[in-house]
Amino acid sequence: MNKDNLLLPTLIFATGNAGKAKEVGELLAGLMKVKSLKDIGFTEDIPEDHPTLEANAIQKARHIYDRYGEDCFAEDTGMEVTALNGAPGVYSARYAGPQRSDQDNMDLVLKNLAKKEDRSAQFRTVVALILDGKLHTFDGVVTGKIAKERTGEKGFGYDPIFVPDGYSISFAEMEAAEKNKISHRGRAIKKLITFLKEK
Repeated sequence: MNKDNLLLPTLIFATGNAGKAKEVGELLAGLMKVKSLKDIGFTEDIPEDHPTLEANAIQKARHIYDRYGEDCFAEDTGMEVTALNGAPGVYSARYAGPQRSDQDNMDLVLKNLAKKEDRSAQFRTVVALILDGKLHTFDGVVTGKIAKERTGEKGFGYDPIFVPDGYSISFAEMEAAEKNKISHRGRAIKKLITFLKEK
């Protein structure tokens, strides 16, 4: 282990998603030591039953803070497709059913867009941070379009079918550093980082 990491303050990231934990840990490297729910031995499902990304993120952060009393943050992310009236949105992780399968979710989006000309979409992330008992929120958005088929092996979630504006490749074809520069989660976490540095 890097000795410098031992000196960094710890921040619990209320997620069970290994891909998200890795991505955010890289963004916060050198500033905070990020621990995932797995790292702290938390294996329960946290409720996410609100109609907005912000409310779900706050719910998850409060759940962990109330349990452990430690600084923590949570995020909720949704892909919002224009031609699907903003769906899957807050239901992105379970769009195709409670099995939460990335493949099933992507298949359903592609199926529902099969006869649609407008393929514009955006990813939106809301981060809820509880630091010293106080709540702060940050958001990030990236616009783009839904591809006709999956491409790339990197990333997770809807990355293989989302092509950000200004690019001809999907998030799943990008290296992590490139994706983190422009992604919705990257933009929200950058606001979090700026806030933490000012603290």
